[in-house]
Amino acid sequence: RRAAGRRGGARPLSGRAGGPSRSAPSSPSGWMEGMSQNSKPEIDFFEGPAPTDLVITDLVVGDGAEATPGATVDVHYVGVEFETGEEFDASWNRGSSINFPLGSLIAGWQKGIPGMKVGGRRQLVCPPHLAYGPAGGGHRLSGKTLVFVIDLLGVS
Repeated sequence: RRAAGRRGGARPLSGRAGGPSRSAPSSPSGWMEGMSQNSKPEIDFFEGPAPTDLVITDLVVGDGAEATPGATVDVHYVGVEFETGEEFDASWNRGSSINFPLGSLIAGWQKGIPGMKVGGRRQLVCPPHLAYGPAGGGHRLSGKTLVFVIDLLGVS
């Protein structure tokens, strides 16, 4: 079965403690399949425990305008649960990107998108305290570590 990813083949997460971790895999195809930014990515399952801090991985480094903390961003994204790999949301499924001020998004996006450049594709692994809070917080994703792959299409 392959909902949003598959078990095995994913590299272990780095930067489990001590703040955001930034890395770029030497072979992005080891992390992703279908890495064309014109197509919806599939996110591989991760081995090991969920990280306790934000993990930022640039899958494709863009060369356009850079997102800043107060920016409004135009993005395509896919979100899956870390534990199960089940997709819970994707702009790709709606057929259009979304445009948001960064300040209105979950903390993991507020910390993980600035510095990204238009044309880039970035993976964010957001623990609960940077997503929808602890279990019992009232949101269906409360208490869950979430993985997002975000394509930055525009910044204003």
